Amino acid sequence: MIEVQNLSKVYPFYGSVLRGISFTVPDGQIVGVLGKNGVGKTTLLRMLADVLKGEGTVRFDGKSPEQCRGELAYITERGSFFPEMTPMEYGSFLETFFPKFDWPRYRQLLEFFELEKDKRAGSFSHGQRSKLEVAAGFSKGARYLIMDEPFAGNDLFTRKDFLKLLAAGLKGKETVLISTHEIEDVENLLDRALILRRGSIAEDILLEELREKGQNLTDALEEALGYNSQRYREFLAEQ
Repeated sequence: MIEVQNLSKVYPFYGSVLRGISFTVPDGQIVGVLGKNGVGKTTLLRMLADVLKGEGTVRFDGKSPEQCRGELAYITERGSFFPEMTPMEYGSFLETFFPKFDWPRYRQLLEFFELEKDKRAGSFSHGQRSKLEVAAGFSKGARYLIMDEPFAGNDLFTRKDFLKLLAAGLKGKETVLISTHEIEDVENLLDRALILRRGSIAEDILLEELREKGQNLTDALEEALGYNSQRYREFLAEQ
């Protein structure tokens, strides 16, 4: 279980990004962290992964992120690998920090994504780096997967493959938090959506309840964020 209490983050010269966020995620739930750019999605996920410090507390089964690093897989569009390393060297590095690192799975994913195993990661394209990050994240044997825009730089078909691999690779005990703008791609995978607005949780939605109402996640997101679909017409009318 993930327990988040009063999580806040203030950046100098920028101001407050997160404003006392609290929520709980039970084991096995897949949660989308959604919202416009700049609302704190990446900051939230980085604090959960213990990559960024702030105010408040985060607990994984009662433990701090630092106490359970081997159970946390942080997958980010920025990439957590070392550019001078090859994928195979990166795998050897990860093996020392993740006791459940799955070498056979890692090699299979490198082949599936058609990544050159002995080529420096720094020479990869943006999309290839994203694939390497996913291959590594899926091979760590972690119980908690924290994903920040894992689709970045990849085409429609790669995104579909990614989702199929994620769904097929879950064993039922993993808890997943995923931030993405590709709402339609992930909607059928999610159990729940946390919609952020101005550094706070605007809506906490269970997808099953949303479907029972005959609504979709895009509509719920527009409503929670106060999106005006006619705004462009108003702008054009003033020209």
